[in-house]
Amino acid sequence: MSDGATHKLWGGRFAGGPSAILDAVNRSITVDFRLWPFDIQLSRAWARGLVHGRILTDDEGARMDAGLAAVADDFVAGAQPLPSDEDVHTMVDRLLHTHIGELASKLHTGRSRNDQVATGARLWTMDAIEQLDLGIRGVQSVLLKHAELHQHDLLPAYTHLQRAQPVTLAHWLLSHFWPLSRDRQRLADAMRTSSVLPLGSGAIAGTAFPIPRELLQQELGFAALSPNSIDAVGDRDFVADTLYALTMTATHLSRLAEDLILFGTSEFGFVQFGDAFSTGSSMMPQKRNPDALELTRGSAARVFSDLTSLVMALKGLPSGYNKDLQDDKRALFDAVDVMALVLPAVAGAVDELTFRTDRMRNAVTSVMMATDLADYLVLRGVTFRESHAAVGALVRQAEEQRLELHELPLSAFTAAHAMFGDDTLDALSAQASVDRRSVPGGTAVTAVRAQLDAAEASLKA
Repeated sequence: MSDGATHKLWGGRFAGGPSAILDAVNRSITVDFRLWPFDIQLSRAWARGLVHGRILTDDEGARMDAGLAAVADDFVAGAQPLPSDEDVHTMVDRLLHTHIGELASKLHTGRSRNDQVATGARLWTMDAIEQLDLGIRGVQSVLLKHAELHQHDLLPAYTHLQRAQPVTLAHWLLSHFWPLSRDRQRLADAMRTSSVLPLGSGAIAGTAFPIPRELLQQELGFAALSPNSIDAVGDRDFVADTLYALTMTATHLSRLAEDLILFGTSEFGFVQFGDAFSTGSSMMPQKRNPDALELTRGSAARVFSDLTSLVMALKGLPSGYNKDLQDDKRALFDAVDVMALVLPAVAGAVDELTFRTDRMRNAVTSVMMATDLADYLVLRGVTFRESHAAVGALVRQAEEQRLELHELPLSAFTAAHAMFGDDTLDALSAQASVDRRSVPGGTAVTAVRAQLDAAEASLKA
């Protein structure tokens, strides 16, 4: 029963109050305050469950529901915590008492803060996942828009940050689209593990009152009921799943940002940053700094640390509820807050990019078609190992003479291998190299068109 002065939800077995130092450590309302809409939502459902269980009369249930609706109005109007409010649940209880008096004390019947906070956190997480999915789709949509416009433009693809082979710009853009699709799938999996109702589990053994948990599940929109009350109050897998999904999203956004930061340097000159998501220098007037992308790159470390802190806390806990779990929301809220800022920033920064397709095309040099030259010999019956050696010798010769492969005389090719013919230089065409790679997932225009169609379909889904 609540303490009439402070509305603490515990304390009867204690002769005195807790230390002020403990209060400061224990007080979580500065973190969990944002749970209030969900705490009220689940409390209204619980009140109806108490009516079904004949713990509240119909009239008491109606008054309780109206009181909780009034509490929601208080929050919307700007109600703030008092020093005596230990957490958001205590604050809701205090405000409910101001509206319906001592009847409010019946709301906590059969319920523990253990299953209450777990339910509120799951509801909050499910809502956050929906918003994060929209944010990821926003970045994907911008990538897809650019890809549609650049299906025929070529640039070098890189391995080890060395020019490797030519690809279409659309193909490169889609290489950042698909990791984000996997992130959306991970968030969907986190939604599934979040959508399990713990309410009714009580402190650890389950409620002793005939509360219809199936009705609570249906009313609150959960996909399943927790099968074990001990596990239910201590389960934070859904938080870990969400944080892992966000860690991977942050990682993928960081890699996209790193590519674009490199491409935006004068040395590359492949992209030009827009004004809205760039900043200048306080000393150097010529600077255009990709701050949005750099902050995106830096934020990945913060999200990863949130995941690490949670998993390290979980790995040492005994079963059931432990107060260590109070910090789960610090990590969860921080990661979600970071990504809620980063996702629209990345979408905006990418949206206003200008791609310097002339610079990209000029960076595609004939030495990048060395593999195509080896394939030329393979198609004439030469083993790939032998072809590789012959072309490697040609590349070395070109480097020593500071020439591109196509600038070597035909005699150099025939000297390297007798199977090189008059059409050898055709194998050094960048467009032909791209066109040959028409397998599913390849960079040929036809294959990229299939990717674009699949990408558009994934966004609709």
